[in-house]
Amino acid sequence: MARADVFLGRLDPDMCVVTAAAGGERAGCLVGFAGQCSIQPPRFAVWLSKANRTYRVARAAQCLAVHLLTRDQRALAELFGGRTGDDTDKFTGLDLVRGPGGAVVLGDAAAWCVGTILHRVDGGDHVGFVLDPLEWGEGRGGPLLRLSDAIGIEAGHPVD
Repeated sequence: MARADVFLGRLDPDMCVVTAAAGGERAGCLVGFAGQCSIQPPRFAVWLSKANRTYRVARAAQCLAVHLLTRDQRALAELFGGRTGDDTDKFTGLDLVRGPGGAVVLGDAAAWCVGTILHRVDGGDHVGFVLDPLEWGEGRGGPLLRLSDAIGIEAGHPVD
């Protein structure tokens, strides 16, 4: 694994919060595995940990919302990355907007996208959700929160 660390340790992706809603439940988590996966048609993929409550809700969801955060939103990243929805309502007190397909959009995000789930791909301890973007939005400006900015946020759910 040390050889993989040489490569993977140099990556510094943008972090995002993914939210899911289905069956009267809502969930959200901090994600470091996400990115555009097709130009034409436009597609975006996010990878959710199987250990995570967000994954369990997303399995029944029609759409997911993906939110970019700015560096000054570390507290929001800590909420969605360091707490588990199993015992915390992460959405209490937040500015929320209902998006397409019942998606929960964080109104304070730097930018967001809601997409219909087209495919689910098992990748090991994470499942990839390929999204067909339906709606986009932009909020606050500033440099985006990256993995290096999120160092020290202890995951609410360890990887199994």
